[in-house]
Amino acid sequence: MAPIAVLALALAMSTDAFAAAVAKGAALHRPRWSEALRTGAIFGVIESLTPLVGWALGSVAAKFVSEWDHWIAFALLAGLGLRMIWVGWRGEVEQHEERPDRHAFWLLALTGLATSIDAMAVGVGLAFIDVPIVRVAVTIGLATFVMVTAGVMLGRVLGALAGKRAEIAGGVLLIVIGAVIVYEHIGQG
Repeated sequence: MAPIAVLALALAMSTDAFAAAVAKGAALHRPRWSEALRTGAIFGVIESLTPLVGWALGSVAAKFVSEWDHWIAFALLAGLGLRMIWVGWRGEVEQHEERPDRHAFWLLALTGLATSIDAMAVGVGLAFIDVPIVRVAVTIGLATFVMVTAGVMLGRVLGALAGKRAEIAGGVLLIVIGAVIVYEHIGQG
């Protein structure tokens, strides 16, 4: 997988976490850098681990589906992309009555896990096309750390609208990456 594709994938994977971070930042009384960095670290670590888990699961199944691997990767990426577009279009945003100064660790961890399920599915898809997953997982984690940290700090300013648009853009990007995988495989065959 080309470095630019890895970076594009990392950005696509981090947009749903960014959308959640914007909502988290909007829910805080006054987002501080320490809270933004803490939130970014929690999301980044979780987002780095889930593609590794998905890749391990996919590696077990890869030898059984090698002829269809590119289509499976495309279906997973396109399905996740369509889901992200749908969620972004619907504008699902968390509403909070109180505005705390800081979110609980477990609330952030659960939110991070929920936004990283797509990264696990991407890991499964990448196992089918034999991608070096550690580089991809680290890149996804770093991109998520940066995006979430920025999202928390921008939350009060940008509000739910930016999060919604980021989710839609990430979904479109996933579908494009899936199409490129199919195109590259068909072009080699």
